[in-house]
Order: sequence, then structure tokens, then C-alpha cells
Amino acid sequence: MALVIVILFLVVFVKFLDFSTNHGEEIKVPNLSKMKLEIAEEKLDEKGLEVFLLDTVEFHPEFPPYTIVEQDPIAGSKVKNGRKIYVKLNAGGYAMVTFPDLKNKTFRQATNALRALGLVEGELKYVPDLAKDIVLGVSYKGKQVKAGDKLMKNSKIDFVLGDGKDMFTDQDLDSLQNIEIDTTK
Repeated sequence: MALVIVILFLVVFVKFLDFSTNHGEEIKVPNLSKMKLEIAEEKLDEKGLEVFLLDTVEFHPEFPPYTIVEQDPIAGSKVKNGRKIYVKLNAGGYAMVTFPDLKNKTFRQATNALRALGLVEGELKYVPDLAKDIVLGVSYKGKQVKAGDKLMKNSKIDFVLGDGKDMFTDQDLDSLQNIEIDTTK
């Protein structure tokens, strides 16, 4: 008799769990990519799901501003009624960065500094100079850029570099030899 009561209790308990956890009832998560948050909330509310905003991520140009970039669980997943769908929004545009001092740096140093800030290498112009690949000037859309200027990330920066072909002439060397050095000091 005790065994029958235990088995009956277990069957009732399992049925109760199925009922209370909505076992077997699943909702397919819709694709929220490129959707405004308000529209996503309406769409999820219709399905009995909730949206929860986690964060705004750096600007992705392939997504419209202030739209959903990531979601968890992903589209097509099956979830239970009332589940929260976590989303991340695209920023409204590129962030501003402070331009570093690149004058007289090597081109390699300058491009590494640009990439670290999220800026992009633009056109290169070489001018006669003693040093090869030394940054002599930088510009953005034809306007000179100085250290401390604010630019948007992903801006294309143009460079003026030394070509390394400007050498001392024999006349310059002769004039250096004619200078007397005072060794008494």
C-alpha cells in the first residue's frame, strides 16, 4: 500500500511540474536584428516574451543607428513563455577621439597609433626630405590636423611623408669642412 501511495505521489508531482513549468510549450525567438527597441518590445510582448537592454555597443556602420545588433538567445531558439531576451543596441554614430602627436614619427609608428584609436590610413604623399617615411604632416579632408584635435573614429587621415632622397650635396659638405672648431674650450 505504501508503494502505491509513493508511486501515486510521484505521478502527481511530475504532472504538477509539467503544468507549472509549461513543459513542452516553447516559443520560437524572432530575429530582432536591425530593429528599433520599441518595435522589438511590441513584437516580443505579442509572443509573451520580454526584452532587456544590456548595453549600447560601438557604432557598426552596417546597422542603422540605435537598432539591435546582438540578442541572446539567438533568433530561432526555443524558449518558454515569459523569458527575457537580452539585446545590445548600435550606437548613434562613431565616437570622438583625441588626435595624437604624429609629427616626426615613423610611418609605422603613426599607423599603429591611428589603428589603436580607430582611425584609418588615407592617401600618402611623399615630398623631398632627408628622412624616409617620417611623418611631416597629417590632414583630414584637406585640412591640417594637430595633436589634440577631436576626430570621429573611422576618419581617413592623409599623410605627408619624407621620401629619403634629399641628400647632402658636395657643396654642403665643403661648407661644413670650412667651419673651424674651437678645441680650447
